[in-house]
Amino acid sequence: MAELIIESFALGPLQTNAYLIMNEARSQAVVVDPGMGPERLLGRVETLGVAVEAILLTHAHFDHMGGVDAARKAWRCPVYLHDLEADWLTDPRKNGSTRWPDVTEPLTTDPAEHALEHGQTLGLIGVTFRVLHTPGHSPGSVGFHCGKHLFSGDVLFRQSVGRTDLPGGREADLYDSIRNKLYKLDPEVRVYPGHGPQTSIGFEMASNPFAPAR
Repeated sequence: MAELIIESFALGPLQTNAYLIMNEARSQAVVVDPGMGPERLLGRVETLGVAVEAILLTHAHFDHMGGVDAARKAWRCPVYLHDLEADWLTDPRKNGSTRWPDVTEPLTTDPAEHALEHGQTLGLIGVTFRVLHTPGHSPGSVGFHCGKHLFSGDVLFRQSVGRTDLPGGREADLYDSIRNKLYKLDPEVRVYPGHGPQTSIGFEMASNPFAPAR
């Protein structure tokens, strides 16, 4: 499998991780979760001169979709999002941006061009990303698995898990997603979460205090 070049950007007041994923030649890229205040990410893409093929959203909470509008205008590429959150991009109540007025103004953008579903494969930048539907943090949460890399959104963190107290969250679903989908991956798979440092599937199976492997 072709090597990937992955750069991360902690964006916005919640330090949401956006990922710029490039092919070996740095000629093509996809971006996962362009969050609020995406100027550094946009500037990096412009400096590199890389062509962004797609914006992949792990879910549509405001801190993960806040930069989609600016990114779309800059890159003119499609957005992919699970259908259970299809209307969240256009509804600030559903994406949560009306809940924290001290953090953000209400945010909206146009609907996603492409709907995601569990098991779907996306052929982008010369590699294949497999979609894992991982509800629990939000109903349409997904992970993007590509070789030894997993972009997990707000489902699995280093020694932690995503919150389930927001609308559409469900604790039982979250733990089912982690144990029966993510922990089925190779232990060596590197996890790139929506917030905080990277980890691995094997490390979390052995040491995550909230979701230890059974």
